[in-house]
Amino acid sequence: MAEGIEARPTAAPPRPSLPVKFLYGLGNMGESSFIAAVAFVFFYYTAVLGLSGSLVGAALFLGLCADAAVDPFFGSWSDNIRSRFGRRIPLMAFGGPLMALSVGMLFAPPAGLPDLALFAWLAGWAIVVRAGVSMFHVPYVALGAEMSADYHERSSVVAWRTVFGILATGAATGLAYSVFFKGEGGLQKPEGYPGFGWTIAAIIAVSTLISTIGSARYAASLPGVPTVDRHLLRRLPGEVAEIFRNPSFRILFFAAGVCYTAVGVNSAFNSHAYVFVWKLQPQMIQTATFFFLGGLFLGVPLTPLVSRVIEKKTVAMIGMGLVGGAWLLLGLPRIAGLVTLEGAAATPLLSALVAVAGLGAGFCAIAFPSMMADAADEHRHLFGRRREGLYFAGLGFAFKAATGLGVLVSGFLLDLIRFPKDAGRDIGLTLSEPLQHRILFAWGPFGAIVVVGAIAILGAYTITRRRHAEVAAALEAAE
Repeated sequence: MAEGIEARPTAAPPRPSLPVKFLYGLGNMGESSFIAAVAFVFFYYTAVLGLSGSLVGAALFLGLCADAAVDPFFGSWSDNIRSRFGRRIPLMAFGGPLMALSVGMLFAPPAGLPDLALFAWLAGWAIVVRAGVSMFHVPYVALGAEMSADYHERSSVVAWRTVFGILATGAATGLAYSVFFKGEGGLQKPEGYPGFGWTIAAIIAVSTLISTIGSARYAASLPGVPTVDRHLLRRLPGEVAEIFRNPSFRILFFAAGVCYTAVGVNSAFNSHAYVFVWKLQPQMIQTATFFFLGGLFLGVPLTPLVSRVIEKKTVAMIGMGLVGGAWLLLGLPRIAGLVTLEGAAATPLLSALVAVAGLGAGFCAIAFPSMMADAADEHRHLFGRRREGLYFAGLGFAFKAATGLGVLVSGFLLDLIRFPKDAGRDIGLTLSEPLQHRILFAWGPFGAIVVVGAIAILGAYTITRRRHAEVAAALEAAE
């Protein structure tokens, strides 16, 4: 171990009670509601408002890059805050309201803006909302990592917040397709978007506030950290370099980054594929989305159970394999002419495939954060300093930067394939078959190919339950 390092805290974290896990998990409704809502932004600005795909992709990419850039800042800040409520709560208290306000503004651009002004509105609020997400979510997930040092109970904590995330996604989906975009025209109706955005903003504000207040007493009881004299901006580059010295962090970071790039492309093309290729009505899209959430919901409780039998790395690789396999089947049979179904006839097939993808996503949603918490323990063992905030900032950076890259690529692809800018105003529009096939390939098979690369990277991850037990014993002996 390196010499001259600050002493570790001597107290172990108190075991979180069921009410603590419940109130903590509630906070994930904020980011999950935002993610569910922002999935509509790409379609809204391209197919409904008529802004070019390149400009929309660039605007959203700027927001994600800004978010990714400030993640390490908020991670280091929350690692070293000293307050009566512990390290994480002060940032969470400010991040939640900022996230809520900016989500509402994102869906309410003034009418009649020229293209460049509309681009500026989208880019500006995309940057602000991502800053709010980072300010809340980075300390929030780091707080979850601090709740237990147990290899298996960590998966339980992640499962609690994931369940609330699924519930929030389901609520946002139901509001979208059963209230704001209900009926003929569905997603192509511009008048539904502002009300949808402000409703999601209210869900974000309430859930993050309750979680922050409800978690404050427990967060205050967690072990503190030694005082750091150097200014955050001076110490941050060295801290970031330090976490990259851990091979376990590097592997998780790059595997997540590659995987999330594929997710970004798939998400961006999701509504375009459903509306313009499969000809689904809003209620049918809602059905398919609920099947995805059903698969996700099944994967969440299964993951802690499965990870007691096989290693977390294997669980994550299986999850990515299920996602990639489902994406292949969502595109290739239709492109090859083996499937010609549309509308209601296609809904059962699509629902079954996205349910498989949801199951795989559920495995990854639990396994990745749990592995990152284990890697943070290993870092503390190797370097003598707690870096949970920076570790989860790194995971967030990989997610946001890679998703942003995926959205940017999608925007350019949309222009490259010459997707009509006025498509959203022509209800019932039928695209040419070659154009439909290009949308399908970008939506499914392309992402599946990228996911294979992520699986290959993750194969080098070496923290097993045995390795974690060794690390935990060494940390306990050193305290």
